[in-house]
Amino acid sequence: MSHSPKKKVIIVGGGAAGFFTAINIAEKQPHFEVTILEKTSKLLSKVKVSGGGRCNVTNARQQPSELTPFYPRGGKKLYHVFKEFSTSDMVSWLSHRGVQTHTEADLRMFPITNSSQTIIDCFTSEVARLGVRVIQNCGVKHLEASENQWKLDTTQGIMLTDKLVMATGSTPSVWGLLGQLGLELVPPVPSLFTFNIKDPRISGLMGITFPEVNIRITGTKLEETGPLLITHWGLSGPAVLKLSAWGARELSEKGYHFQILVNYLGNRSNTDLRQWFDEQKQNHPKRRIFNYPPGELTKRFWEQMCAYCDIPEHSAYGEISKKQVNKLTEELTQGLYEVKGKSTFKEEFVTSGGVNLSEVNLQTFEARRFPNLYLAGEVLDIDALTGGFNFQACWSAGWVISEHFQKSVNPSQSGNS
Repeated sequence: MSHSPKKKVIIVGGGAAGFFTAINIAEKQPHFEVTILEKTSKLLSKVKVSGGGRCNVTNARQQPSELTPFYPRGGKKLYHVFKEFSTSDMVSWLSHRGVQTHTEADLRMFPITNSSQTIIDCFTSEVARLGVRVIQNCGVKHLEASENQWKLDTTQGIMLTDKLVMATGSTPSVWGLLGQLGLELVPPVPSLFTFNIKDPRISGLMGITFPEVNIRITGTKLEETGPLLITHWGLSGPAVLKLSAWGARELSEKGYHFQILVNYLGNRSNTDLRQWFDEQKQNHPKRRIFNYPPGELTKRFWEQMCAYCDIPEHSAYGEISKKQVNKLTEELTQGLYEVKGKSTFKEEFVTSGGVNLSEVNLQTFEARRFPNLYLAGEVLDIDALTGGFNFQACWSAGWVISEHFQKSVNPSQSGNS
């Protein structure tokens, strides 16, 4: 009795989404021939550098409703995706394959080894165990649907496949191919970047942090509260990165030239701070200003700010003029800064944009107008804040695709492993 030939699945992209999708399809569908094509010689390169080489593999928030607010693009549309395969499912998937994880105070999760190599080794050994072919240095030049199959013109020749998964991340050349097919693209712009600011108030203070600041971008509705870091180039830290993600499109349209208002004391008001200065003047007139900053300001920053506001080094609170109090209050609660440009945040660059989510059925990740074409990961217009969320979107999409393949071949079988 002759066996029918194996169904073929080609996954384009040897990164997080590509590997995870391949492993789960191969595991659930042993009669599928699964191949990963990677255009470079490097596999899982973003996994390698994530979390400073420790691999922030997911996040400890487990409920879909807790996760969706961290996705500026994707958001609530991903609710059902996370319901099907959540962060806790990923933790048990890894644990099932011998990889234990731990959670940090900010709820980011890492392998217990604190090495991204652990995740890479897990994925590559699974691929080998399941007989998934990995072809490196193989780029795709053209795609076309032909008679229930997809035909790929690659740098290593023509390939045919029954099902095609595009998991290439933010790759302009692939967006070009998908655009030629007729898929609607959201123009890509950077997300998660730091603000370039040259300003005497913060120059020479790199490394100084603030536990809670409020930052507003003037002329917009963009506002964030969170920790702030002064860098060589300007301002960074969670408050800035969140602003850059939520404002990715708007800030791109401004050419990365805009103004921000910084409240270094979180949400403490102008009036409240003025009152605090008055109390110091009345109750502690001999206290040296330089030694007693308001809030949790570091000594170096406070001294530089006082000098900027023309307060001599040995001044006491009793000697401070109303004009000086007004200037200090304004600088601390609504300091105006000019942002001119951006810098990439570490190696963890993220792009907002890609294939419009309306093109894809998020129950299956299959393109609505192109049967047997699936899209996973950052090739789609999905992006998140830092904290393991971008990876989780890859894991969840890969799982959902593999479940759909299983249901379409054998409708009675499905479930988390």
